Amino acid sequence: MAAEIQPKPQTRTPVLLNKIESSQDVVNTAVIIPKEDGVISVSDDRTIRIWLKRDSGQYWPSIYHTMPASCSCMSFNPETRRLSVGMENGTISEFILSEDYNQMTPERTYEAHQGKVTVVLFVLEMEWVLSTGQDKNLTWHCSESGTQLGLYRTIAWVSGLQFDVETRHVFVGDHSGQVTILKLEQDSCSLVTTFKGHTGNVTALCWDPAQRVLFSGSSDHSIIMWDIGGRKGTAIELQGHNDKVQGLCYAPHTRQLISCSSDGGIVIWNMDVTRQETPEWLDSDSCQKCEQPFFWNFKQMWDSKKIGLRQHHCRKCGQAVCGKCSAKRSTIPLMGFEFEVRVCDSCHESITDEDRAPTATFHDSKHSIVYMHYEPTTGWLLTSGADKVIKLWDMTPVVS
Repeated sequence: MAAEIQPKPQTRTPVLLNKIESSQDVVNTAVIIPKEDGVISVSDDRTIRIWLKRDSGQYWPSIYHTMPASCSCMSFNPETRRLSVGMENGTISEFILSEDYNQMTPERTYEAHQGKVTVVLFVLEMEWVLSTGQDKNLTWHCSESGTQLGLYRTIAWVSGLQFDVETRHVFVGDHSGQVTILKLEQDSCSLVTTFKGHTGNVTALCWDPAQRVLFSGSSDHSIIMWDIGGRKGTAIELQGHNDKVQGLCYAPHTRQLISCSSDGGIVIWNMDVTRQETPEWLDSDSCQKCEQPFFWNFKQMWDSKKIGLRQHHCRKCGQAVCGKCSAKRSTIPLMGFEFEVRVCDSCHESITDEDRAPTATFHDSKHSIVYMHYEPTTGWLLTSGADKVIKLWDMTPVVS
């Protein structure tokens, strides 16, 4: 059921430790059990499985439980060993796991949504179960009584959810590309603010309560770091993926962000550097370098007897430029551009080799990732793929 991989020593890449590959369908969520050599997974094949590593080095299921519907998401709290599982039919089922992880006792069921549960989150400090569904509802229930405390209607169905215990702020990322911040009370909520920086739907959120920073990943291949605590409205863009961002995890002790995408890419971002906001793109009817008219500027084309040019933008200064004045490319890592992007000639000359020094490292998981989970106490990363395989990685060579 699981093949043990012998790691290669002294590598500066993630080390593949194990593969678990016996699921009958896509594993939608899986987490590493802290302080145990184990994994919990839920799958489209309707199963909840708890995998424990045996003396042979292989992972075998100590629990194999079939649910009435496909399991779409889950939340696991190691302190209470409470497992909350969201399903395709809108129901959330909770279980308490035994100390040896060989038994699972049903605790409570919530009829939370009218459609597929997309995210479920158990908050021990508040004794709340937060959840979102394809019915575009955010709900929160009391985990002690099972009663619904409140409901908030979102503009699109939600695929990212984070909660800050200190402020009771909930961060909601949806399929319109918008991130909404709500203040939750026991039985009500209030809208704090909304912001939108993605051109695609939000696929993942990650909250760092110490720095008061929110990271959002999107199907537009980008990640945005939002400065929530500083109240500066700062939004730092990170461009390092070639496909949809599927997961985000933050290692606060090293100030590194781990992101993954559906093409199997894993990127480690150094966030302990002073990053710069990308500029707003400027509007102009003619090139702001050579003053040649753009193709919609009929008057200037007629007056100058010149054919209009296509408009581009310099990624460093934001000026509207023609192709001739922006023929060069460069990486600008401190602006988040780890790949080469279009820059105008004058900006290209101003970018030094030091400015081009990368702030991220790139790795290939060799499977199409649908979910990831990072366990900071061990430095292990879990990725589950569309290939129905779970991979366990030792990240200490690169997250350190």
